[in-house]
Amino acid sequence: MSQSHHPAEIVLHREERLLELAFDDGARFRLPCEYLRVYSPSSEVAGYHRKRPLLQTGKEQVNITDIVQVGHYAVKLVFDDGHQSGLYTWNYLYDLGANQAAHWADYLARLEQAGRQRQA
Repeated sequence: MSQSHHPAEIVLHREERLLELAFDDGARFRLPCEYLRVYSPSSEVAGYHRKRPLLQTGKEQVNITDIVQVGHYAVKLVFDDGHQSGLYTWNYLYDLGANQAAHWADYLARLEQAGRQRQA
C-alpha cells in the first residue's frame, strides 16, 4: 500500500503563477500553474479513454483563479482558461511535486514529437 500524503499548507502565488504546497512529511513543492494545467487529472486531459493523455498546448500564461477543497483528500483547481474539471488528490499533487523534472521532461518530449513548442 502506498503512503498517503497530506498538505500542511497550500499557497497560491498568482503573480508568479505558482502553487506552493508543503506536506506533513516536510516536503515542499512549487508547481507552476502551466504544469498543473497540462497534467490535469480530468478525464478530458488525462486520457482515460485513450492510450495517452491529450496534449495540452498554449498554457504558458494560464493561472489559477480558485482552489476548492473537496473533502479531506483533494482540491479542484479552477484555471483562468475555463478548465475546472478533475480532482487533484493529495497523493497526485505529491507525485507531481516529487517527480516534477521527469513529468516536465516527458511533456516537453511529447510537445516536440507533435511538432509543437512552448511560447516564450
